[in-house]
Amino acid sequence: MQQEYLHGFQTCSVELTNLSGKVTLRRQLNTFDTTNLVVGSTIGADIFVVPALAARLIGPASILVWLIGGAIAIVIALCFSYCATFLPRVGGSYAYAKEVAGPFGGFMVGWALLLAEWFSLAVFPVAFTQYFLSLVPNLDQPSQLLLKMVFISTIIVTNIFGVRLAGKFNDFLTIAKLGPLLLVICSGLLFIGSQLHAVASNFQPFLRGDIANFGQTLVLIFWAYAGFELSTLPADEIEQPAKTIPRALVFGMLIVAAFYIITNFVVIGVVDQETLSSSPAPLTAAAANILSLSPTLAVIGSLVVGIGALVSILGADECGSIGTTRLVFAMSIDGLLPRVFSKLQSNFQTPYVAIAVICITAFVASLANSLSALINSSVFLLSFTYLTTCISAIILERKYARTPNRAWQRTLVPALGIVFSILLMTQVDQEQILVSAILFAVGVPIYVFFAPRDELHELKEAFLSREAILERSYYQGEVFLAHFLRHIKWLIYRTKHIEKAWSIEELSN
Repeated sequence: MQQEYLHGFQTCSVELTNLSGKVTLRRQLNTFDTTNLVVGSTIGADIFVVPALAARLIGPASILVWLIGGAIAIVIALCFSYCATFLPRVGGSYAYAKEVAGPFGGFMVGWALLLAEWFSLAVFPVAFTQYFLSLVPNLDQPSQLLLKMVFISTIIVTNIFGVRLAGKFNDFLTIAKLGPLLLVICSGLLFIGSQLHAVASNFQPFLRGDIANFGQTLVLIFWAYAGFELSTLPADEIEQPAKTIPRALVFGMLIVAAFYIITNFVVIGVVDQETLSSSPAPLTAAAANILSLSPTLAVIGSLVVGIGALVSILGADECGSIGTTRLVFAMSIDGLLPRVFSKLQSNFQTPYVAIAVICITAFVASLANSLSALINSSVFLLSFTYLTTCISAIILERKYARTPNRAWQRTLVPALGIVFSILLMTQVDQEQILVSAILFAVGVPIYVFFAPRDELHELKEAFLSREAILERSYYQGEVFLAHFLRHIKWLIYRTKHIEKAWSIEELSN
């Protein structure tokens, strides 16, 4: 039985990460390389979804919440960096909780993370439909349902059969995603500079709503910052990890925060509050307003941004399903989920059962919940995993501390992370807390039933091997804004005659 799962696994991690070659490191990753992983793992299609939801609750003051959300994310990210330094292994919150609280604690944290990612996956069929409707309005409900089905089917087919092929179009897809955003940002800043009086009126009133609205906005915005935890590599792959990992996380999150804040400033500045609050596609509305002096250009701009949003949302869900499937796969080879989830498709070596189950159930969730409800549930469960990581950072500090003179610093930051994680959990809508808690509790009987089973030790070792981890990490730096930054750095490397950190050996067919 075990050989069925082991067969062909050496290419499985490549397929899971959308690559067409074997990745190795020529040198350890420096601050820029690691920063690029942070940016790549954080920025996705969230920026197309959240601005209107946030502005609807508290108006232009949402820009301040983007700043606060970034600060909270930096603090929690530092907790992950501390854990990675003390416990240099892959697995994130799951591995840290397992080290501190044992197998059951590790499973429950992994289960919470799995549910959080699953809720996030359910966001994107809804967002995709909203942007599609901005381009093709007046679709009836059956047509919208069919559109969501086509969306999910595309994700399933791509992940099972077409991942390697999709990797060959990564440059094109990155341009298709980043280009429209850069168009909105650059043209929007020019528009704001030339229409200061009209723009100022869009910021009035600056704040609306109440404290409850502020908390709800923080939850929605923080969701856009989630993902930084995926950038934590084992410490021995990084130059001076004790310094480089925290520095890269801070620099990376500052870049992400700046990108988000500038984008939201432009969107709020060029779209009046009433239109923005009711818009299901805020970036498309912004493009139309910026180019409104020419009706033709306005139509073209809206079309370009709308198509870019569709590509981004599709790509984000594809990447998210790969990541979520990876977690299901890891828990399966740990003996904590049904073994069938680690079964590989014979020709493409992809965990097709896990992909199908995750995507289909996420599709069902997308039909039953709104964007806000799905995001709330995801953030509640994510915040729980962040809480456990912050607690783990304090315990691991006491257990493995190598620098006693910095112990206070590595205790203070996790303490703040604990406070922020609890704050986020308390701001989630009560109905979503209840739903999330019930689903979380389902993990207990699942653990009781599957825990006695043996681990697939060889498969687990292969999945967590250095090569598999590097392949997944390389892909993080090949998406969205990180892809653009990586090419800039490679240009600098060439002029200074510095070799690239990554080396790719093409796989034979």
